[in-house]
Amino acid sequence: MHVEIDTERRILTANGEALALYSDKAFEVLSQLWVQVGWNQRYPYTFSWMGVPVIQLPEDLLRYQEVIARVQPDVIIETGIAHGGSAIFAASLCKALGKGRVIAVDIDIRAHNRERIEQHALFPYITLIEGSSVAPEVVAQVKALINSGESVLVVLDSDHSYAHVSAELAAYAPLVTHGSYIVATDGVMQDLTDVPRGRTEWAQDNPAQAARDFAANHPEFVIEEPSWPFNQSTLNRNITHWPDAWLRKI
Repeated sequence: MHVEIDTERRILTANGEALALYSDKAFEVLSQLWVQVGWNQRYPYTFSWMGVPVIQLPEDLLRYQEVIARVQPDVIIETGIAHGGSAIFAASLCKALGKGRVIAVDIDIRAHNRERIEQHALFPYITLIEGSSVAPEVVAQVKALINSGESVLVVLDSDHSYAHVSAELAAYAPLVTHGSYIVATDGVMQDLTDVPRGRTEWAQDNPAQAARDFAANHPEFVIEEPSWPFNQSTLNRNITHWPDAWLRKI
């Protein structure tokens, strides 16, 4: 994309199209560039939640909490733990809502990360499972922790390859309850093929493509970005690392 910004004339030109600088469309162009440059500069690696690193775009975390507040799941399953910040974030919402718990799965929970999580005040809301998220025995272990009648929301944030996310969708989508979601995070990879730290193969090898293909073959799920519960702007699109991520069970 070729972009020119003239702040004196208040015009943004994107691929030859002149836009009013102070317009929704110009904001979308700038936001997309900001997301790409920020990802390359590791902007999401600058945040923590209640003392624990959380490698997420803050905008995505806020939208995530809006969904948790509305759905109020009994169980939140998260694949991919890393430092533990996302699990702590979800656990803090469970405590605030007075409802819910977190099952967090990772193929390798490093000792210092496990210690940090287990010593955290919110650990009583979290169950840690170490192993591949798509291994049959791990999936069975997760299922065994869900009681009959409990509502379930799933967030996939481990290996972001198309093959792995597709396997996770197949394994965990059956656990999602009506009206809830399975979220295939980090589909932004599809837009990062030409940034310095990106890879050309991400054009197809990404979670968003896996989610789209899954939805095409599973009519009980639709890709549906959750609506904003509050909006006094004329904007209607998320600034996100999670495009086409939200698969809602209908």
